[in-house]
Amino acid sequence: MKFFVDTADTADIADLAATGLLDGVTTNPSLIAKAGKNFLEVVAEICKLTAGPVSAEVVALDHPTMMKEAEILRKIADNVCVKVPLTIDGLKTCKALTSEGTMVNVTLCFAATQALLAAKAGATFISPFVGRLDDNGYDGMQLIDDIRLIYDNYDYTTEILVASIRNGMHVLEAAKIGADVITAPPAVIKGLFKHVLTDKGIEGFLADWAKTGQSIG
Repeated sequence: MKFFVDTADTADIADLAATGLLDGVTTNPSLIAKAGKNFLEVVAEICKLTAGPVSAEVVALDHPTMMKEAEILRKIADNVCVKVPLTIDGLKTCKALTSEGTMVNVTLCFAATQALLAAKAGATFISPFVGRLDDNGYDGMQLIDDIRLIYDNYDYTTEILVASIRNGMHVLEAAKIGADVITAPPAVIKGLFKHVLTDKGIEGFLADWAKTGQSIG
């Protein structure tokens, strides 16, 4: 399973990229606004930090303007993945862009039938929002399970990119279902490294090593 980080904070991206475990980055207008920097400059900087896909979202709602914005975005770097909303105009844009070889991430997916439409439109990635579904009384991971089944039934190549991840259990369940990608905030990804028994084990090893009075090097 691929790991994308959901942020526009270049320091966090660089830190995670250094682990060798980062496969890409997702951003959105809200994250860019939080970064407080120029949108195009931030996307360009992020594209230099990872060789993987960097999702940059259009803000227009009509197909012609989406295409104009997408043209600007995909000129930033070869690894830009244009992000569009799951609307009729968004899927028109998706079909046009993927037909030209541009990666497209279709976002704001909340139903398996929406994911089916995105796959038929040639989406590179579909982004179902599990956390937001959970927040509204639905089972977000059931949606991932349903999409996986549908895509496997018809051999769709669209990758399931699990988004709106709140915790490590979302990551675990996504992996068990067979999602292709997860995107999560830096804190959630860094939290996956941690376990109380790992911490205790390190403390024990260091305490025992200190008793030897030795050093390495």
